[in-house]
Amino acid sequence: MDLNTLTKLLNIPGYKVVEIISMTEDEMHLRLEAYKRKEAVCSGCGEVHKTGYHGETEVIVEDLPISERRVYLHVKKRRYRCPKDGKIYVEKISWLKKRVRVTYRFARQVNRLTGITTNQEAGWYLGLDDEVVYRIDKEILEEQAKEKLNPPPSAIHISVDEVSYRKYHRYLTNVIDTDKRVVIWNAKGRKSEVLNRYYEGIGERDCKKIKSVALDGARHYISSTNKYAVNALIVYDKFHVIQNLNRAVDRVRKDELQKARKEENEELVELVNCRQRFILLKNKKNLTENQAEHLKKLCEINRFIYKAMLLKESFLEVYSSNDIKQAEECLNKWIKQAWSSCLKPFVELSYKFKEKMQYILNWFHKKISSAISEGFNNKIKRLKRMAYGYKDINYFRLKIHQHCGLLNPRLNT
Repeated sequence: MDLNTLTKLLNIPGYKVVEIISMTEDEMHLRLEAYKRKEAVCSGCGEVHKTGYHGETEVIVEDLPISERRVYLHVKKRRYRCPKDGKIYVEKISWLKKRVRVTYRFARQVNRLTGITTNQEAGWYLGLDDEVVYRIDKEILEEQAKEKLNPPPSAIHISVDEVSYRKYHRYLTNVIDTDKRVVIWNAKGRKSEVLNRYYEGIGERDCKKIKSVALDGARHYISSTNKYAVNALIVYDKFHVIQNLNRAVDRVRKDELQKARKEENEELVELVNCRQRFILLKNKKNLTENQAEHLKKLCEINRFIYKAMLLKESFLEVYSSNDIKQAEECLNKWIKQAWSSCLKPFVELSYKFKEKMQYILNWFHKKISSAISEGFNNKIKRLKRMAYGYKDINYFRLKIHQHCGLLNPRLNT
């Protein structure tokens, strides 16, 4: 193969192919030399050195494949003694990745692959070790994060939620731009101090620009938002409100199932066992004919579940209200009904809704939802399962931005 043709194919500024060392069906080894050699840039301090020359060393780096052959480039690097610390460093070459023997464009290819599949699969496809893929991917993501995520991006409408990244209540807090539908910030933990770091990162000016924040009702997030985002409308979003209602219904079901087992009431056990729980959680309008008949029979033989279902259905009238005044009347009425129901899960919920009433009603001012956060949480859990977990929490945070945020390679195409 002609050397000039190979030089044009590689298209590396200032370098040309001077020798084909070897070529097989799987690999191609090429020796490159610089024909426009510039002054050496120290890889230690990043400055140009004109003195302290200490010889040359040849490195072998992998580049993008040509004709399904893996391409290895043999490149000479100059070595210099750095006057700042007295150590010997090789020169920094702009198109070579530091600390990993691959070209920048090959490293970007690795990064793009890990954006759509696991590191193990990307490594298998490229013929690289998992550890090499991890180091290449992490460095590329860290470089992109410095450019796009530092300082943290601000937004007008945001959603805040936490997701578990490890058992024993280990959480990450995610901030999502609901307009762009991307994760813009995340950090380890779920205390108010964690969210404070985001608000402090964007600064007082951008905090004042935030118009609405959708939350799951957590006190620590509310206190942090009230402290920094002084102009923001805090919305206890509909998704989490309904989720809390469903949890209360399910707790009643579990209590009644336990009683039925003690009393050996086989008919009730059959109606309220775990396989039937989704009938209680589904919207009544979405039930099939058999499910509706099942629910009717259950309500006839158990008054506590009947009460729970009535409370669940009556609460939905709050969101069917025409205006905020009517919604407030419906909510106050529901809170009284829940408090007097003698069902412990609903009594506790009535106190919770009473305390956060204003945040529930704010939904009528701005119908923002953190349902998008739950959607991202599912993607994050899927990402964690695909990789069988992450030991490096900072790398996991970067992977979340790669799959759900501003580091997603699809956003650049």
